[in-house]
Amino acid sequence: MLSLNLPTFDAKIATRNGKNVIFDVIRRRYVALTPEEWVRQHFVHYLFAHKGYPQALMANEVQLHLNGTKKRCDTVLYKRDLTAKMIVEYKAPDVEITQKVFDQITRYNIVLRVDYLVVSNGLQHYCCRMDYERNSYTFLKDIPDYQDLL
Repeated sequence: MLSLNLPTFDAKIATRNGKNVIFDVIRRRYVALTPEEWVRQHFVHYLFAHKGYPQALMANEVQLHLNGTKKRCDTVLYKRDLTAKMIVEYKAPDVEITQKVFDQITRYNIVLRVDYLVVSNGLQHYCCRMDYERNSYTFLKDIPDYQDLL
């Protein structure tokens, strides 16, 4: 798989039914190894191994209902009271991060109303902090450490 702009980790990759799979430490099972999943697994490991995010407060493929349809957030970070704090949306490395990608994650945020939105294709990462009082957001220079989110 493609080298990403994220720290490497000891990925558990196997072949099942002739297809490559990767172990998802959050879901605790092997999942299809797609380019987007490659980004997700790198980013999740980055969050807990380098930024101090508790694995127990992270969930992958979180289903939500939006305007009568079922949607899935790629990763959601929860607070200790189990309310959502951050949504992370992944794209494959060859997918450009555009306004359309931000529109997608902001639609998810209509339901979850988190403090942070993150978008990554493994090469570029964007994080913004929501300001609901001013109905705006601010892009941050880096993904915050977990302790700085509190």
